[in-house]
This record gives sequence, C-alpha cells and structure tokens, in this order.
Amino acid sequence: MPGTAPTPTPGQSMAEISLHRVAANGIEINVAIAGNGPAVLLLHGFPHTWRLWTEVIAGLARHHRVIAPDLRGLGATTRAVGGYDAGTLATDAEELLTALGEPSAAVVGIDAGAPPAFLFAMRHPARVRRLVLMESLLGKLPGAEDFLVNGPPWWFGFHSIPDLAETVLTGHETDYIDWFLTTGTHGRGVPREIRDAFVSAYTGRDALRCAFSYYRAAPTSARQIQDAVGSRRLTVPTMAIGAQPVGNALERQLRPIADDLTGRLIEDCGHIIPLDRPHALLPLLTSFFAADRHAL
Repeated sequence: MPGTAPTPTPGQSMAEISLHRVAANGIEINVAIAGNGPAVLLLHGFPHTWRLWTEVIAGLARHHRVIAPDLRGLGATTRAVGGYDAGTLATDAEELLTALGEPSAAVVGIDAGAPPAFLFAMRHPARVRRLVLMESLLGKLPGAEDFLVNGPPWWFGFHSIPDLAETVLTGHETDYIDWFLTTGTHGRGVPREIRDAFVSAYTGRDALRCAFSYYRAAPTSARQIQDAVGSRRLTVPTMAIGAQPVGNALERQLRPIADDLTGRLIEDCGHIIPLDRPHALLPLLTSFFAADRHAL
C-alpha cells in the first residue's frame, strides 16, 4: 500500500516520496520511492532506516527513480526470524527490484548495507549498473589490517552474543541510539525528526534482536564474500567512499579484486555520511551515476 513520507527536513529540496510495502524473498519490505529515470537502490545500515537518505533523495530523484528500503528486520520491514547474512540480504535487494519492475539499478550501500550490495554486484553484475560502497568493511578481505590493528569496534562483540545486548539495552534504546548518531556525525547530531524516527525503529526487544542479528550473521557473511571473490572479479564500475572511522580501508580491500574502482575520502565527516555531509556526498553520487545515465 502506498503512503505519504514525512515532510523533508529544513533546507532539503522537496521531492515527492511515496511509501510502499513490497513482497520480496518471503518478507514485506517497506520502501520509499521518489523520482523517475534509471533506478538507484539505497541500502542503509545500523542504526538507521530508509530515512538515512532523506537529505540526498531529492537531488538524486531529479534524474533517477530512487528506491530506499528498510532492510530486513529494520524499520517497518518484516522482523524476520532469520536471513540476516549478506547473501540473503542481496537476494532481498534483487527480488525487490524485480517486484518493482526494475531490470537493473545503480546500487549504494553503507555500513551493514555494503556487504549485500557488494554480493549483489558480484552475483548478478548485469543487474547492477554501478556500485557505491561506503564506510564498511567486506568480511576478512585483505586491506583493512591497519583499521583492525586493535580489533573491531567494541560493539561488534557486544552485539554478537545472543540475547545479551537485548537484555541490557531494552528500556535504554534512546541513549544507545543517540550515542551512535552523535559519534557518527562528530558530535553534530542529526535532525530531530530523523533521530526520533531512528529511535522509534530500534525500540523494543524484537527490534533490537533483528538489528543485532546482522552482527551475529557476520561470520556467514564473511564466508559468502570470501567465496565470491575466490571465483570471480568485481566487474561493475565501483566507487568506495570513506570518512571517519573507516577511511580508505574499504578501498584497499576492493583494489585487488575490482576492475574499475574509484576511491573518494570525505574530509571532516563522520560515519553517517548521508546525514553528516550530504552536500559533499550528493555531487559524488550524481557525477558517478551521470555516465551510466547517459549510456542508457
């Protein structure tokens, strides 16, 4: 059923955004859609929903059909029992495009959305015209050793232990989500309406269980990524965008396996690039997608 999206935040150009529920891969996916033209699929991470992209949707929608789903178990998408590995999430993305009548798309993934975007491009390169990966790592691929010299971020282990994080955090979700939103923007924070939407989406034991299932599926996702690069190369034109804290670690992982890779680093930008520095991100995306659009 289509619906109406919330009003854009101050300073954002108006875009007509409609909300839909789409059946794909055994779940009901909540998806925001705006604009017309070649499709662009936007895959968010933790602790976000499709609202992560609020401040870049209007700019992309001038020339594209923008498709921004809530990922499996997150936001208003089905809180599935399982399927939080990158391979299943890649199938979610593929079947969502099919259900929307899109044979292909430029695919953008950040944080937890990057591994499924990568696997989608590796498994179905004909359906991914261009690929953008931001602020994430791809399993245990070489190149991220400097970033991981002191081990992964502390919350990876905390989230990975079944039932522990849910038990500790239920009733304290607001403080926990605020920490990520503040840290991920170098203290600048995100617009209040978007912050409230994120907090609401991650409040409650089952919402937390779904979010932390991404971390609990990380070993499976890492094996899927390793298997993919063991049998083929990344042939899709790709851009890796870094900020803080990941920097160029993702680019270094991709460099040996990608045929066509562009690396970009956004200065003075936290992990949550689309909300912290949308005016720096949008030109990178539109420029990268322009060649693809003109070729169609």
